[in-house]
Amino acid sequence: MEKLTKIGLEKEDSRQVAAKLNELLANYHIYYQNLRGFHWNIKGIYFFQLHAKFEELYNNALTKIDAIAERILTIGQQPLHTFSDYTRVSSVRETANVSDGKEAVAATAEGLRTLLGLEREILTLASETGDEGTVGLISEDINENEKTLWMLNAFLS
Repeated sequence: MEKLTKIGLEKEDSRQVAAKLNELLANYHIYYQNLRGFHWNIKGIYFFQLHAKFEELYNNALTKIDAIAERILTIGQQPLHTFSDYTRVSSVRETANVSDGKEAVAATAEGLRTLLGLEREILTLASETGDEGTVGLISEDINENEKTLWMLNAFLS
């Protein structure tokens, strides 16, 4: 039996990385849907700023969702693709009926902290297994998410 994937990675290593990437994918989906809800339902004095910011964030999250799913496929595994899987696997919890700006930003920041924790786990695992493609994808995302989290925390201060 072949021990390497079609791109030359150890199959068992790729299975482990893909399992964590699927966890990240599930979390990103719930994070994304929360952002959509905040965008649609936001009210108050920060409406214009936050309505636009949540749209920017959910569009960005959608791009990342696609990149994560494609990476899972690239390393020879299957991405999760049902909402029942996402809600079962995700640590980010659904947030419903939030219209207050500070509450929505706080929930977004909490979601990003969860994503960053998973990304750091994946970065370590991918690095240990020589999966430089996943390292590159996740490193870039960590940098961007840390900056976004810094900005959200500044808003909440």
